[in-house]
Amino acid sequence: MARPVLLRGGLLIDGSGRPGARRDLAFNGRQIVAPDRIDEGDAEVIDVGGLAVSPGFIDVHTHSDAITLQEGGQTGELSLAAARQGVTLEIAGNCGYSMFPGPTREELRPQLDELGSAIFGEPCRGHDTLTEYAASQRVVGRVNHLATLVGHSTLRTAVSGFAQRTLRDDELDRMLALLDAALAGGAVGWSSGLIYPPGSYAPRDELIAMARVSTRHGVPYVTHMRDEMRGVVDALGEALEIAGASGSPLHVSHHKTAGKYAAGKSRATLEMMDEARARGLDVTCDVYPYTAGSTNLHAMLPPWTAEGGLGALLERITDPLIREQIRHDIEAGTPGWENTVGNGGWHLIDVASAPHRPETLGKSIAELAAATRQDPLDFALDLLLAEDGLVTIISRTVEEVDMRRILAHPGTMIGSDGVPRDGKPHPRWAGTFARVLGNYVREEGVLELEEAVRRMTALPARRFGLAGRGSLDIGGIADLVVFDPERIADRATFADPLLPPVGVERVFVSGQQVFCGGHVSAARPGEVVARGSDEEV
Repeated sequence: MARPVLLRGGLLIDGSGRPGARRDLAFNGRQIVAPDRIDEGDAEVIDVGGLAVSPGFIDVHTHSDAITLQEGGQTGELSLAAARQGVTLEIAGNCGYSMFPGPTREELRPQLDELGSAIFGEPCRGHDTLTEYAASQRVVGRVNHLATLVGHSTLRTAVSGFAQRTLRDDELDRMLALLDAALAGGAVGWSSGLIYPPGSYAPRDELIAMARVSTRHGVPYVTHMRDEMRGVVDALGEALEIAGASGSPLHVSHHKTAGKYAAGKSRATLEMMDEARARGLDVTCDVYPYTAGSTNLHAMLPPWTAEGGLGALLERITDPLIREQIRHDIEAGTPGWENTVGNGGWHLIDVASAPHRPETLGKSIAELAAATRQDPLDFALDLLLAEDGLVTIISRTVEEVDMRRILAHPGTMIGSDGVPRDGKPHPRWAGTFARVLGNYVREEGVLELEEAVRRMTALPARRFGLAGRGSLDIGGIADLVVFDPERIADRATFADPLLPPVGVERVFVSGQQVFCGGHVSAARPGEVVARGSDEEV
């Protein structure tokens, strides 16, 4: 049996937003206990004077669903980066993609597996249920906890593949049944990615029907909206309409107003959320503290190119006539499509992961195309073909003033939107939480320390029904981070994206120390956490 632990003399920042206070904190096993309930002679006493002690940080938006399941994932730097910055729980299943459920017809399984590999990296075979997915994580071991949403695009693929059409009534019924089962099994909500096929093929009525299921379960609808650029106001209006028509809580993922046509529109979108709350809607959002985003290269193409799945897309883009149509659609735009390249340009799109073309990493598509005397679109399509579609990118499209405004706004939580893939992934995966606390709290004063910690702990714990987490209450789970408010800072850069932060001293997950003195321990106490319970799935 592990000895009880007494953290002595730290500044306890409890997640409530109230000013921190210097007090001792104790835990016995995985449970926080009153300090006077343990015998110091039997306990491990750790002096944390001059440091802050807070609940472990909760990353409300990751794409780390498969990283521990892939070869070397349990001990690799990609899977450990979150814990190094104090994240004790990650929420996966975002932007419409999750590792479950399985198909309703076996002939759809190849499309589901292809979808998973395209999003999470190869090899990536999905699971039939949340229970099976949780069991797979348990077998390999996790350094921190995971909770998960269930993805709309995954659900849609499970019943109809990559069909660019309205679902039949029987398909919709099957999809709603799969969603109901996943939420009953402990998923913390459901997500959509409405710029990504096949989710982008869904009409509003389909999403309202799904949101009515989340209403019954009391969980949020979490959306990567249909447009975060020129059409961001209309896209937020659609999300609010879905929430209003269904009664579902709404959470807007990685809120941003991106591209040259959306600069400054964060004022309007935040006002819309405030007005919705005043009408009684339950609306929140999250943000990452960077002006660049990251996604898959094939997401830069018009949605019609992906009908039938990634394999069909790759076959399609070998056709010169198809390439000309893609070029036309990027230049002219098409209704209902975000069109990142058309809103910015290929010079703002950098390659982050291309396993067979490492020389492309960190360079823009425009720069790479110029060096090979190619048209940028042709270079991008040829790169997709060379990499079987598995290319991730960095997209530099957001103004700092808009990001800061969203970060400062009440109701905003913190999510890395981390995409842990080999190559040069976005530094947000390794730096988000330290960057907020170092740059935007200590240096810039955008948030007070206690308020920033609340947005990283108690606020997401309540939003996603994470029982026993997000606070320092007696009886709660001992997920804790000890950090130095005067030193904490991110070091990850686009050139060296996995550099760990400084100022994070210790991290405890379920009472076990997983990080100390710059090193991750061999302990793997992480669980797949069910909504509304302090037990694992």
